[in-house]
Amino acid sequence: MISVNDLRTGLTIELDNGLWSVVEFLHVKPGKGAAFVRTKLKNVETGNVVEKTFRAGEKVAKATLDKRDMQYLYKEGADFVMMDTENYEQMSVTEAQIGDGVKYLKENMNVSILMYQGKIIGLDIPNHVELEVVDTPPAEKGNTAQGGTKPAKLETGAVVNVPFFISNGDRIRVDTRTNEYLDRV
Repeated sequence: MISVNDLRTGLTIELDNGLWSVVEFLHVKPGKGAAFVRTKLKNVETGNVVEKTFRAGEKVAKATLDKRDMQYLYKEGADFVMMDTENYEQMSVTEAQIGDGVKYLKENMNVSILMYQGKIIGLDIPNHVELEVVDTPPAEKGNTAQGGTKPAKLETGAVVNVPFFISNGDRIRVDTRTNEYLDRV
């Protein structure tokens, strides 16, 4: 059990017979009355987001998650085959279990699988990945004064807005948390 005063973004808690991840939290101490903690929680299984307010000092159960280092090998039908880097066991993971990170998965990429009571609940991919641009419209001469962007399709199928000077075949670094272009590699 942990106090709601110790909640942090990304922490997973057990609440109302479900598993919830803290998306946002705010400690509020009004001038009159008791302090409280306002949170935005995301259900790990369903993806639903709810706002919940706790009294300061209230206790919640912290979920114990197992984190296993894996390597993405290949896609087999609708499943993604992962290999444990310690004992070389292979396991199949569905797209629903991976979540939004599926659009950045590249063969031989190292990832961490989050498990709760033997069940896969999510996948941690690196915060930044380097991918090749496979399809983007050509830059228009004289159209760069305002620093605009254009869509670019990457080798994994993800679409990211990039500056006009990026062309097909360029390798770029992308922030997987925000789906934003960072720089050219």
